[in-house]
Amino acid sequence: MKKYEVMYILRSDLDQEAIKAEIASVEAIFTSNDSKVLETKEWGLRELAYEIQHLRKGYYVWLMVEATPKAISEFNRIAGYSEKIIRHIVVVDGE
Repeated sequence: MKKYEVMYILRSDLDQEAIKAEIASVEAIFTSNDSKVLETKEWGLRELAYEIQHLRKGYYVWLMVEATPKAISEFNRIAGYSEKIIRHIVVVDGE
C-alpha cells in the first residue's frame, strides 16, 4: 500500500458535532477498505482563497493514510458528491 496525503474542506456553516461526524465518516471510508489512517490534523476554520458555493471560509482537515487504490477511489467518489465537503485533494506521499 502507498501513503497518501488527503486534504478536504468542510462547509463553514456546519456545527462542531457535524464536523466531528464527517471526519469520522471520512476515516471510516479508509478503514472499511483495508486501509489505515496514520494521522489526522484539523487545521480548523480558515479563509478560502476564493469563494466556493457562496462561502468565504471552510474547515480544513488533513490526513495521512496508507491506502489501497480502492479506498482512494471510494473517497474521491464520496467526496465528489458530498454536500458537506466543498473541496478535496489526494496526493501520493513522496517519502
